[in-house]
Amino acid sequence: MPEASGSAKSPWRVALEWFAVIAVAVLAAVTIRLLVLQQFYIAGPSMQTTMESYERVLVNKLSYRLHDVRRGDVVVFDRVTTNGGVVQHDDLIKRVIGLSGERIEVRECVVYIDGQQVVEPYLDPAHLARPNPQSRCSVASMAPQVVPDAHVFVMGDNRAESFDSRMFGPIREDLIVGRAFVVIWPFGSWRWL
Repeated sequence: MPEASGSAKSPWRVALEWFAVIAVAVLAAVTIRLLVLQQFYIAGPSMQTTMESYERVLVNKLSYRLHDVRRGDVVVFDRVTTNGGVVQHDDLIKRVIGLSGERIEVRECVVYIDGQQVVEPYLDPAHLARPNPQSRCSVASMAPQVVPDAHVFVMGDNRAESFDSRMFGPIREDLIVGRAFVVIWPFGSWRWL
């Protein structure tokens, strides 16, 4: 017989319903964070002026299950290093510049892919106007190298202060956590990347 709408539920039933609602909400939140979206805090100046060091971005973890990595994508990746036998993991955020099989070179702070200059509208004109190449990009020239299969070459938008593939080499695509696509914090700085 159905319960009358005016009758009270037992305290145990109310508690069980609330537990089920909370458990489903936590499970959904964990699933979304692990498989779909995650926020990351920007630490350091390497992506200025595209992103500032105090901002938070939202990263789409499904992007590269649906399509290949693209030049110009801003990605978060796991940089694995070993220091005295201790394995360390750092999440870094950089822009994809070179793709698998491409020949990349830097001459006087200008990036060339397969001999063609890369157009980079996201670079800060004030940085580009600096007279000294080292103050513009720290690594003013880099000998040509071919990006290995299943790797990408990444660089920060603030080339003068970025620790990137110019120093540590191309990264494996399987180390990419996902594609950063929007700045979400602070609220007044919300914008697409």
